[in-house]
Amino acid sequence: MSLLSVSGVETRYGRVPALFGVDLTVGEGEFVSVLGHNGMGKSTLLKTIMGFLPTSEGRIEFEGTPLKGSPTEARARAGIGYVPQGRQIFPTLSVMENLRMGCLLSKSPEDQKIEEILQAFPRLTRLLGRAGGALSGGEQQLLALARCLCGDPRLILLDEPTEGIQPSIIEEMIETLHGLKASHAITLLLVEQNLNFITQLSERVMILKRGRITGEVPQSAIGDTRAMEDVAAQLM
Repeated sequence: MSLLSVSGVETRYGRVPALFGVDLTVGEGEFVSVLGHNGMGKSTLLKTIMGFLPTSEGRIEFEGTPLKGSPTEARARAGIGYVPQGRQIFPTLSVMENLRMGCLLSKSPEDQKIEEILQAFPRLTRLLGRAGGALSGGEQQLLALARCLCGDPRLILLDEPTEGIQPSIIEEMIETLHGLKASHAITLLLVEQNLNFITQLSERVMILKRGRITGEVPQSAIGDTRAMEDVAAQLM
């Protein structure tokens, strides 16, 4: 059974349709990416899964349990974590305070959980007293991911994490996510346009175009830069 199953999902902004019969599955421990240009519905898909947008048609299941009608907080408590585009950390709170906010959903003692997460994010250790808004964009992205992980999610929805981020932190994020997969058995659904980031992380890559999943990148093409560039060119 898939950890996440999305079947025939349609979403609207008022009367304007945004997703059209989307089908998608993510197995436990799997890293799946959704590739598409801006305005194709990638962020809308994650917001729909997380419950920020209602489904007008279709079905979303997490561990076999239907989510339709469940509020966002219930989905978070069920084990779905969300790192939104733009990061949305608390800019006036310190890094430590941001992490403590993430611990509200954890069943582990707060200090124990934060210590555990900081082992995966050593860069944040020297920044614990600094305000979130004073961090660089890359540091804020790492903080947003670390804060999400403080809530013990089984599935992470990660929205455009490389946008505006320096290459060194992108590489650090790739290394961190691979480490977390090995140590915490996390599952990831990523929406992204950075081909290098996608190819270094993904086991499967789905193509989203104008609100529809139009295909899947062949396994042989993932990790092949030229083949992925050809796929990206077809999305234009």
